[in-house]
Formats: sequence, structure tokens, C-alpha cells
Amino acid sequence: MKFLLYAFLFSTLYVHSQATIKVTLEKSQPLKVSSFIDADALETLYFIIQNEFSKQTTKHTLHYTNLQLGNIHTVNTFNPLRLNLFYQNFNTIIILDNRLAEIFKIDFNTIAPYRNPSHVSTGYDTTLWLFNDNTQQLELFDYKTNTLRASTTPINAEVLDIASNYNWCWLLTNEYIYQFNYVGSLVQKIKNEGFTKLDESNENIVLQKKDELFYLKKGTTNFLKIELPDLLIKQFLLTNETLYIYDLKTLNQFHLKTI
Repeated sequence: MKFLLYAFLFSTLYVHSQATIKVTLEKSQPLKVSSFIDADALETLYFIIQNEFSKQTTKHTLHYTNLQLGNIHTVNTFNPLRLNLFYQNFNTIIILDNRLAEIFKIDFNTIAPYRNPSHVSTGYDTTLWLFNDNTQQLELFDYKTNTLRASTTPINAEVLDIASNYNWCWLLTNEYIYQFNYVGSLVQKIKNEGFTKLDESNENIVLQKKDELFYLKKGTTNFLKIELPDLLIKQFLLTNETLYIYDLKTLNQFHLKTI
């Protein structure tokens, strides 16, 4: 009986030890912006200061503003040659090139049928993933031809966040985490355990729950808590095995010790 008890306690401790993932701080740099958007291995930073979108490299800083469209709601930089800025109040998306020059303007107020996206992310080629509030569907929209490449069945839940790459799209709702392929088919559905934000890199996911971050490895359903120092998490970003955390004053760069 004692042997069984010890075996149970040992297995419990083992499972608990496997439920976390360690990080090491690689770099911290001062950063005072309204919103941190992205960073890459070439030390390029994307951020917003007072509704001005900026791209800062080691050589220069580029800026883009569009006062007519109001506040920038979200920015997606997955494709650095086709950056998309979503102006939700005006139901409009602006596509910029790598010099922050405007190359497309998608005004959903003038496109039939009428769409009212609440969340936007990058797709493959000339497509965008949109969650259409009117139909409660996730849509893969081709902004060059104004046509749908794919759409999902209706999702009757509150959408909290979205992330994508060229092949997949993840939709975080208050009930589940959904993963769809590029033809709109559901490939994974995991119960949401209190997460409110997510980011993706190489099909691995980082999710935020209050002041904690969790790692979801590709092809698994086991959330690993990321062991972090005590800091404010205003924005976070996953790039390969690098985790960026912005705390309003400092951009911290951590290396994830993935298994």
C-alpha cells in the first residue's frame, strides 16, 4: 500500500515537473511606445506611437500615418512585404510594402456583400483571414479579387484573438481554441482554460492568462507554463524559440528552452 502511495506521489511530482518550460533572458532594451507590434532577428522593430505606425531598423526609421481612418486597431507583420493595418472604426484595412508605402486599400463599406470584420490576420498570397461579425464565420478573403477563398461554419462565441501563418489560422474564443487549415476545415479544437491572447510561430503557440504565459507545442494539447520573472506583460511575441515581452518601458527578449 505504501509502495502504491509513493508511486502515486512520484508520478504526480513528475507530471508537475513536466508542466513548465524555462526561459533565459538574452537581452533587454528601453522602449517607450504606445503599442509594440513585432521584432525580428535582424533587429527590426515595429511599433505604434500615438497612432503612427513605425518600422525601425539599425539604419533608419520609417513611418506611416492615416489620420482619416482614425485609430489603428491591429497590425499584422507576418509577411514583411505585405503588412496589414486594420482600422476597425472605419471597417478598412491598409496593405503596406516593406517601405511602408500603401499598395492596397480594402474598404469593406464599399464591397458587396457587406462584411464587418472584428479580427484580421495574414493569409497566403493576397489573402487575409477575417472573422466576419455579420455571419460569425472565419473567412479567407482575397483582397485583390474581392472574393472568398474559404469560410468556416458559424462560430457562436466571443472571439478574443487571432493568429495565422500561410497554412493555418488559430482563433481564440472564450470557449475554445480553434485551428483551421487554408481551406477553412477545422483540424483541432481545444477547450479555452482562461486564455485571452495568443501568438504563433512555426505552429507553436504562446497564450496569455492574466499575468502568466503558456506554451502549446505543435501537435499537442498540453499547456506548459512558462517560468518568467515578475514583470508586466503588456504585449508578447513568439518568433521561433525567442519570446519577446514588452512591459511599457522595456522590451525583454527571452530564449525558450523547448523540449
